[in-house]
Amino acid sequence: MHPYDGLMKKVILAAPRGYCAGVDRAVKIVERALDTLGAPVYVRKEIVHNGHVVAELEKRGAIFVDSESEIPPGAVCIFSAHGVSPAVRRAAEAKGLQVIDATCPLVTKVHLEAKRFARAGRKIVLVGHTGHEEIEGTSGQAPETTVVVEDAEGLQRLELDPGEPVAYLTQTTLSVDDTLGVVERLRERFTDIEGPRSDDICYATQNRQVAVKAIAPDADLVLIVGARNSSNSNRLVEVARAAGTNAYLVPDESELDPAWLSGVDSVGISSGASAPEVLVHRLLERLAGLGYKDVETKEVTTEDVTFSLPPWLREQRAEEDGAAG
Repeated sequence: MHPYDGLMKKVILAAPRGYCAGVDRAVKIVERALDTLGAPVYVRKEIVHNGHVVAELEKRGAIFVDSESEIPPGAVCIFSAHGVSPAVRRAAEAKGLQVIDATCPLVTKVHLEAKRFARAGRKIVLVGHTGHEEIEGTSGQAPETTVVVEDAEGLQRLELDPGEPVAYLTQTTLSVDDTLGVVERLRERFTDIEGPRSDDICYATQNRQVAVKAIAPDADLVLIVGARNSSNSNRLVEVARAAGTNAYLVPDESELDPAWLSGVDSVGISSGASAPEVLVHRLLERLAGLGYKDVETKEVTTEDVTFSLPPWLREQRAEEDGAAG
């Protein structure tokens, strides 16, 4: 330990953190739709799980609804990054809605896997959180053949024959370590089992968990910036605690409890994949006011993943850029 560590209050900032490519794309789709089509545009569910992001888009004229049934016929309807079931797509089509799909491409990958396994006659065991929008969308790809389990305990309640042909898929925002354990038990239990061609847990979820694991041992406390309904943010809190460091979810700087800082010299900070960086900066400012002015970044990997916008939104932007030039 550095001789001055006990005297210096510091922050260890995890990298990568914050927005993933799917969230960045989804938010841009809403912004671009507002710019090109004008307000209002309707968004089914929260575009991403972050109240700050939703509030900023509402100011610009986005209207968030729980169901496509609430949207006026013929209006613009944006599907959130978490994806939807075919039933929702059919309902939107029946109302003549102008659909813009902001589903994360990595979620779409899981949807395609679900359809492939269902066509092959396999029962699908979908590992994830019941009621989460992503799980509703994925299980809806093959509702008759899909069962959702949350954890290893849920597996024990599965009423499937060990010889039955099954496949497993997972929510993209789960704990890498926990999911590995569930998948291992599935493979032990079923003799005819297939999984996705590549891991369903997305690159950003994995990278953020690895980064939190890297900062946790050097921190007395870990704070994760993210919304309470954000699955990947909640998993980061669990990862820090599993590493032996006390950790809390902080939706924004106003929810930091100074009592948590008692006896704390070093604070580790990261943010979920749907948390904008401005919220991290606001938390850093609050901590600086409490004496934690020294900030160091610990980067475990760099991310260069980007997802393109839907073609017509790209074309519109190119026309605007041409006109501006």
